[in-house]
Amino acid sequence: MTSRLNPAPDFDVLVVGAGLSGIGAGYRLQTECPEKTYAILEARDSIGGTWDLFRYPGIRSDSDMFTLSFPFKPWSNEDSIADGPAILSYIKDTAAEFGIDEKIQFRTKVTSANWSSETSTWTVNVEDRRGTKASKRTITCSFLYACSGYYDYEQGHEPVFPGIDDFAGLVVKPQFWPENLDYAGKKVVIIGSGATAVTLVPSMSEDAAHVTMLQRSPTWIGVVPKKDKVADVLRAGLPAGVAHKVVRTKNIAYQMGVYQFCQRQPKLASKVLLGMTTKILKDPEMVAEHFTPSYNPWDQRLCAVPSADLFKAIRRGKVDVVTDHIDTFVPEGIRLKSGKVLEADIVVPATGLKIQLFGGIVPTVDGAAVDLHENFVWQGCMLTGLPNFALCVGYTNASWTLRGDLTSRLVCKVINEMDKVGAASVIPVPDGPLEGRPLLDIASGYVQRALGDLPQQGHRGAWRVRQNYLLDSATTMRRDLHKTLKFSPPRTAAAGVKASA
Repeated sequence: MTSRLNPAPDFDVLVVGAGLSGIGAGYRLQTECPEKTYAILEARDSIGGTWDLFRYPGIRSDSDMFTLSFPFKPWSNEDSIADGPAILSYIKDTAAEFGIDEKIQFRTKVTSANWSSETSTWTVNVEDRRGTKASKRTITCSFLYACSGYYDYEQGHEPVFPGIDDFAGLVVKPQFWPENLDYAGKKVVIIGSGATAVTLVPSMSEDAAHVTMLQRSPTWIGVVPKKDKVADVLRAGLPAGVAHKVVRTKNIAYQMGVYQFCQRQPKLASKVLLGMTTKILKDPEMVAEHFTPSYNPWDQRLCAVPSADLFKAIRRGKVDVVTDHIDTFVPEGIRLKSGKVLEADIVVPATGLKIQLFGGIVPTVDGAAVDLHENFVWQGCMLTGLPNFALCVGYTNASWTLRGDLTSRLVCKVINEMDKVGAASVIPVPDGPLEGRPLLDIASGYVQRALGDLPQQGHRGAWRVRQNYLLDSATTMRRDLHKTLKFSPPRTAAAGVKASA
């Protein structure tokens, strides 16, 4: 992917991020592009990404691990819904087993990235952090693959709460959980009702004196089994790889079935979910007030509670749910619009994450900044304004890794096609006018807040970002790349052909 007159880049491919996506990318590059050199740049000092960063009590997957895990590395843990440490251990074991960990450059933060049309290379500026010292250097590559997820690791969504400085207790952010925080015997208020909140509440209630979940409005919550009994039977009687594939297929079909049911029959889906919650809580009035959302199921991501742990904690009297708005913080806790004061020793604002693509870096092309929102996504991973660039973004209605692995396989296919046709660069080019649509078509607050910063999807074909793994798995690797991608030879080669003509 370089000409004879231009120096070879340091690496054929640079992967940014050593979480689930980055480790998966490393495996696919090794197996499907074995002649290519690659490195993984990780800003932190450990493998794992989200699963190493988030360490709040009870952190766990909100998807089953047979679909969240890699298709090439069977999930062997007994839990289908696994805790953070188990997931982190799995990621590290995978990296070590396949030698991917040897390709990682830790404490290496990307600060900028520029594409040169002259040399057909990316120049990536990084900051190496070693203790209190930091040094800068550049790394060049032919293809840049952003596997850093879409969360801001430096900051979550932080609403401004009136009077918070007057609060005499402790405010703890889930994204930056203090090590060895002692909340035993304490009164805890958790603000929010999303995935983080419904994880924290039952976990903290085991040791806290009392936990209150304070929400502005209810969220749809579905009960899922912590263990998969069918998977246990299959794993006991089949080889690990075969069992993993069968269970993975079963769970993919179940995930898509639930999603399609909610989308096509929202009234019936609401009835089923509310019926399940009422059966567990045995309190129709509580369900009506605190667990009946104003939106349809799966208009926002459905929160999963394994083995009904949240509802069981409520029934034990360890947890209260309050639906109200905050008026102001007071020294002893939080005063609500209703006038009620929630006393607290610790307040945890589980108010959501902040979306940020590519670690907040604004890529440039020949020195000019590229506005991501002005560009369209091809096959959910490449962008119209950026040559030799891809990003990994998972599903909103299914396990992240399902699309993540498809994306990495597609990136490898594109790279191999570049070699096949002698191209130095590749970029998506629309085959006609596109109707711009939001990249993530879901009503969740963290998505809606970021729509103006995200690239857009189109309304058809390769430009549409479908939230449907079954369709994507059937079409992604079969698509004719040359219909919507422009492959260009090295500039020197192109100039030579023109001159000789």
